[in-house]
Amino acid sequence: MHGYIHSIETFGTVDGPGVRYVVFFQGCPLRCKYCHNPDTWQTGIGEEVSVDEILDDYENYKPYLHGGGITCTGGEPLLQIDFIKELFTEAKKRGIHTCVDTSGATFSPDNPEILQKFDRLIEVTDLFLLDIKHIDSSQHLWLTGQGNEHILAFAGYLDKNNKDMWIRHVVIPKITYDDKLLYELGYFLGGLKNIRALDILAYHTMGKVKYENLHLKYPLEEIPPLDLEQAKHAKKIVFDGLKARLLHDKKRDLTKQNILKS
Repeated sequence: MHGYIHSIETFGTVDGPGVRYVVFFQGCPLRCKYCHNPDTWQTGIGEEVSVDEILDDYENYKPYLHGGGITCTGGEPLLQIDFIKELFTEAKKRGIHTCVDTSGATFSPDNPEILQKFDRLIEVTDLFLLDIKHIDSSQHLWLTGQGNEHILAFAGYLDKNNKDMWIRHVVIPKITYDDKLLYELGYFLGGLKNIRALDILAYHTMGKVKYENLHLKYPLEEIPPLDLEQAKHAKKIVFDGLKARLLHDKKRDLTKQNILKS
């Protein structure tokens, strides 16, 4: 089996634990208005590689990948879920830590064939980095071209299956920098048991140069970067919502216990 990749980074420090070998896959179903990798959108192009080619190349850098492993990102790597599953199956045989950085947009809980593929994928994946773009589905549709129902369902699926996840959320002025939305996001996340890290990321405009090079109009031309104080405030509001959900669930569980005792 072969996959189509955009590029490889051999010293990744923000794509999972430790120092990682990061594979950027070609193709993405979303069209995020702030995407900094628009060159990965198109499917069916890129460098064609085999599982063995990736793993053999990984071995060349293994001495430097302290506490790391392989992260598959993109684009949206799970557009090539069959290849990822085969890659990770072989990686686990070599004792390599495996991680997927995904939007979850390809997940479909009502499609038995797709669900079966995800069931096999999670068996060989140690960690999922899940990007939640927007907590409101209609605004998610405007921001990315798709609603968020499958993405939030994927978070629940990972939690149900006890899979570790890191959550990432980009805070964008005038779009997701909103106390109500941030609180709702935190409240949703508070219902998930297997979150191992939560990154509240400040929106930046460093990807604009790629749009210029690709002769594309940057959709958020008028939106300024999020400043440090705004980022701190956003993180506080998300954690306020998360803690409120934890408190609510604790009270609910205590109420349930009391009912069962009566």
